Amino acid sequence: MSKQQQSVVIGGGIVGVCCALYLQKEGHQVWLIDPAAPGESTAKWSCGQMAVSEIIPLSKPGILKRIPGWLLDRTGPLALRPAAVPAILPWFLRFVANARHRRIETISHAMATLTREVYADFATLLALCPDKALLGQRPVIEVFDTPQGLAAERAHLQLREQLGFKAETLDASAIADLEPALAGKFSTGVLFPDWCAVSDTKGFIAALTEAFIRQDGVRVDSEAASILDAQGRAYGVSLRDGRTLSADHVVVAAGTGSRRFFSQLGVRVPLTGISGYQALLPEPEVEFRHSVIYADGGFCFTPMRRGLQIGGTIEFAGADAKPDFRRAEIILQKARKLLPQLNVADKEFGVGHRPFLPDTKPIIDRSRRLPNVLMAFGHGQLGLTLGATTGRLIADLAAQRPTAQDLTPFSAYRFMEGDRT
Repeated sequence: MSKQQQSVVIGGGIVGVCCALYLQKEGHQVWLIDPAAPGESTAKWSCGQMAVSEIIPLSKPGILKRIPGWLLDRTGPLALRPAAVPAILPWFLRFVANARHRRIETISHAMATLTREVYADFATLLALCPDKALLGQRPVIEVFDTPQGLAAERAHLQLREQLGFKAETLDASAIADLEPALAGKFSTGVLFPDWCAVSDTKGFIAALTEAFIRQDGVRVDSEAASILDAQGRAYGVSLRDGRTLSADHVVVAAGTGSRRFFSQLGVRVPLTGISGYQALLPEPEVEFRHSVIYADGGFCFTPMRRGLQIGGTIEFAGADAKPDFRRAEIILQKARKLLPQLNVADKEFGVGHRPFLPDTKPIIDRSRRLPNVLMAFGHGQLGLTLGATTGRLIADLAAQRPTAQDLTPFSAYRFMEGDRT
């Protein structure tokens, strides 16, 4: 009888817990390491959307011209702290290089190979959860101040449609029917019928973690200090509290925290954290039926069990920068300008540090230096969307099976070798 495989997953956010669940499906005994409570991760402070056609990279044509404005306008949907410019400049130059049309098409095609599988991959994991309403059924809406705003996105919408994703144009009447709270406020919008939103970002991750524990998974409330290795293989993980966990496989899925393992793994990856701010209103006194993106405002409304979450504004702040919750206050001011009746009593502000790479593609790969260490990080704004698909692919790599998707575009070594994918 073969020995049960032992796996340690570093990072208990949405990507980490999905990796852990798929490794359990392979019959592994799994330890999941994270010092934070289940659900208290980057994805908690997100819009909660399964954004399956959000495959266009964040870098878009004309982005270079906008940088001076970002430096000067602290109220815009994307901000750049002046103090962060020197350190982030090399990353930003790589980021801007991906704004070329050919790069946008190449990246979008690669991302679509992952996002097409999102619902099937999550179905496997959600079947383990008693709560069958964790994933909502209503589509997501995007609204624009003017028809010109939609026209500016037309090329990207067409690219999404070419890759098999749906979008339906909405007029004022259709917007009002779908979302009465916005009646008379917008005349132009888009419905994404193949998107949906989770019932609650924190609760979604917590429910998956509970499913992991029910299957004899062990969640370790500590921080990973280092990967233990000898003779070209990892044999365990040491914890900050002095304990050691033995492992046949190690998965690094710690978001921006994955950086501290790069030297051990033999990779040079330009991973940075981009701060995404959110405001939560427990009793908003405005009903939203759908998650709604306000394109020109640079934020979205998402109804959750905890209340109405409003957010999306992002900031390039630099490594280890303290949150600037004035960014969240700006979101709230813009939301109240649109909906003055919003009740902001007992509001809560939060920030998630999105782990971004310059080409906005994640890393799903195996370390060449330590082949039994697998890497799953850098998902940017799509951590929630791609969590389950990443978990399935990591389980395939652990089992040394061919993956259904070509993982070449998501190699950890693409920045060292010159990425043409």
